[in-house]
Amino acid sequence: MTAYGSLCDDFGVYSHINFKLDQGWTRESVIHFCDALRRANPGMTDFERKETGEYTLEEDRELGTHRTVTLEAKRLNAGFVNPEDMEAADAFHENLWDIAPAYLNINTLDVEAYDVTTCFDFNYSGNHDEVVAEALGLANQFDSLLAMPGSRILNYEPTILMALDEQCKLQCRLNIETRTSPFMVRTGQFADAPITVYFTVRQYWARNPSSDFKAAYQSLRKQAAEIIDAHVIPSVIRPLAQTIATRQ
Repeated sequence: MTAYGSLCDDFGVYSHINFKLDQGWTRESVIHFCDALRRANPGMTDFERKETGEYTLEEDRELGTHRTVTLEAKRLNAGFVNPEDMEAADAFHENLWDIAPAYLNINTLDVEAYDVTTCFDFNYSGNHDEVVAEALGLANQFDSLLAMPGSRILNYEPTILMALDEQCKLQCRLNIETRTSPFMVRTGQFADAPITVYFTVRQYWARNPSSDFKAAYQSLRKQAAEIIDAHVIPSVIRPLAQTIATRQ
């Protein structure tokens, strides 16, 4: 288990290329690409073309830890859920982005942005939004609203988007997704679903001629890790985990 995985119930590292145009993946390129990934990762044997037209190749999700790749019309996604260590997660992503440009004929003119996302899932059967508000706090200006008789929080999903360079081409985004509905709050029948914290570092490709997406992954993952360790874990992850533990 990774150090990050010990802080939550499920943990994942994802990377994405966002394209400007529909890719129109051909059968030959998809099969050859997925076969190369399967040879490097023998457990990735579940291949499917969905009704929406996207292709997926992944390991058995029932194993608890699994790799997955999805080819959408305008996006190529890769993820590793609950990796045994960060070295294994990095090796998977680095290998994928090392071979993807050649197999899928990726042209840098068509690349809009490159993302690396880290996800933390916290299982909690209760009012997710209430827990997030308790863990992270609300602005003092909202205290009087919450003090009203009978008031309850129905939605609280903080998000912040920040620029990391002067040109605003390198950005990071922190957002929290809750999965509680007004029906659940009203009836007290809460689903067994996770609260998810997402942290994404995005590089807009702009006029970047480089097709070295492996190096891009390494750079963005390093920047993400530095921000997560210094800010996200102490300010968001630990308070949320502690609040959930106290309530349970």
